[in-house]
Amino acid sequence: MSDDNKLAASVRNSFGKGAARKIRAAGRIPAVIYGHGTEPQHVELPGHQTMLAVRKANAVLELDIEGKSQLTLVKDVQRDPVRQIIEHVDLIVVKKGERVHVEVPVHIQGESFSGTIHVTEVATIRLEAEATHIPENVVVNIQGAEEGTQFLAKDVELPQGATLIDDPELLLVHVMVPAAPAEETAEAAEAPAAAAPAAEASE
Repeated sequence: MSDDNKLAASVRNSFGKGAARKIRAAGRIPAVIYGHGTEPQHVELPGHQTMLAVRKANAVLELDIEGKSQLTLVKDVQRDPVRQIIEHVDLIVVKKGERVHVEVPVHIQGESFSGTIHVTEVATIRLEAEATHIPENVVVNIQGAEEGTQFLAKDVELPQGATLIDDPELLLVHVMVPAAPAEETAEAAEAPAAAAPAAEASE
């Protein structure tokens, strides 16, 4: 595991909005750890390190909680809607070798055939993978794909050790020819209308 994902955490004993504000003002982030039948544990995480670690989806953090090691998976990150500052992190307990269900981003690679565009129907795909080997993404290669081509979940080459949870027929991406711009459509509609007065005058 990368050193960037090893964080020193401390037990949190104060709760409520006021306490959370004080924690964030001190450059730390309130978090809760739960799972495996354990009681939820409230901790504080180092702000800057946590911000860097959670940039990647499904980050696994190895926490040193006052001398005790705990492996966790980032389940949810709550941010301020305006400033995008991390306000709270939800973590679940995981163990090495354990398999977990995760949502992994769909990454589009290549360019479809000239004159076409691709439309991404879903941004993530659900997989089961080992907790300490969660793939960063799955790749859909659309290079040279022609109009009407569809890429389904079952078509994706999954990383080693990962298995598909989503419906195999789930549509991820399809290739199409873009519709004519609205201006051109409007001009085409106006052309017959402009000719009508001239026809009436000739009568």
